[in-house]
Amino acid sequence: MSAIVLAIAAMILSVAVLRGFKEEITEKQRGFFGDVLVTKQDLNNSYENTPMSLSADRIEKIKSLPNIQSIYPFATKAGIMNVNGEVEGVLMKGIDATYNQLYLSKTIVEGDTIDFTNQEGSENPILISSYFAKRMKLKTGDDFIMYFIQEPVRKRKFVVKGVFSTGSQELDKVYVVGALSMIRRLNNLGPNDAGGYEIRVKDFGQLIPSTEHVNDALPIDLNAQSIVERMPDIFEWLGMLDMNANIIFVLMVIVAVINMVSSLLINILERTSMIGILKALGFNNRGIKKVFMFNALYIIGLGLFIGNILALSVYHFQKYTHFFKLDESMYYISYVPVKVFWYDVAGLNLALVIIAVISLMVPSMLITKISPIKAIQFK
Repeated sequence: MSAIVLAIAAMILSVAVLRGFKEEITEKQRGFFGDVLVTKQDLNNSYENTPMSLSADRIEKIKSLPNIQSIYPFATKAGIMNVNGEVEGVLMKGIDATYNQLYLSKTIVEGDTIDFTNQEGSENPILISSYFAKRMKLKTGDDFIMYFIQEPVRKRKFVVKGVFSTGSQELDKVYVVGALSMIRRLNNLGPNDAGGYEIRVKDFGQLIPSTEHVNDALPIDLNAQSIVERMPDIFEWLGMLDMNANIIFVLMVIVAVINMVSSLLINILERTSMIGILKALGFNNRGIKKVFMFNALYIIGLGLFIGNILALSVYHFQKYTHFFKLDESMYYISYVPVKVFWYDVAGLNLALVIIAVISLMVPSMLITKISPIKAIQFK
């Protein structure tokens, strides 16, 4: 019974941690970069994308595609922050009023997101990461000068509107978020020009076909690339985590099966005399096997019940308290994330029951080999 408790609890928690971890990391990348990125198709490898624009008709056509949720423009501009004696190179990501700042709002640790309804000050608010805030001793409401490398060098004054923390050093040590209109003015772009477009899909599982549909709707000089293609290392790493879950599942099943088979064999040996008496009274082998199988199923059922209670208790405890922590610099998140659905739990329980029952068929065949006379004499 303890083996069953351990097996089902370990499997449920493994699935919960794996699913939660993959979802949190994926949401971080999706939230900051979008699901599909549309850029100019050229050999430009700089931080600043080649300017481009999509007509209103083309944007509406993309929005009408299946699984497309939203599309919004953005641009990037390299700059240098020189504050309180500290110098840092940054990449400013420019967004406008159409941009969905829901993800940014979840990462804000101080202040607020950019308010584009205030037209008078819509160009100078900026969001910086907690890394830059600590390094340069900035807080909400502080202002600073940023220098943009171009000919001639331009400088602009910004006011810190909010401080965010994504938990990803690749983002926090590189990006700040400002207004797209500022970058348009710095690069002498038109009112509809942008460095690219971010597209959000409804179902991330359909990302690849959705990217192909977007590519079909674009002119030949533009290219759509999914977040999985742009960041293959991260998503390949997440894909490898599935192997860990499969290994845990196999190991736990082996432990449970070995213990259940041993338990049934011990039961049969301890009740050899009873088996001989039942056979002498006319009870057939099939009926006797059912007795032992029902007893084994009782043990399995009770073990599963306790194991599920244990696993779900730990799951809800971690979900609402975030008690178990992680090194954010290594795992992109400061706590162990968990997420599991009812069909995951039901599927694991059903699979373990089926595997256990099939495995118990073999040792139960020992009952047919027991002779009534010898069994009655067995001590």
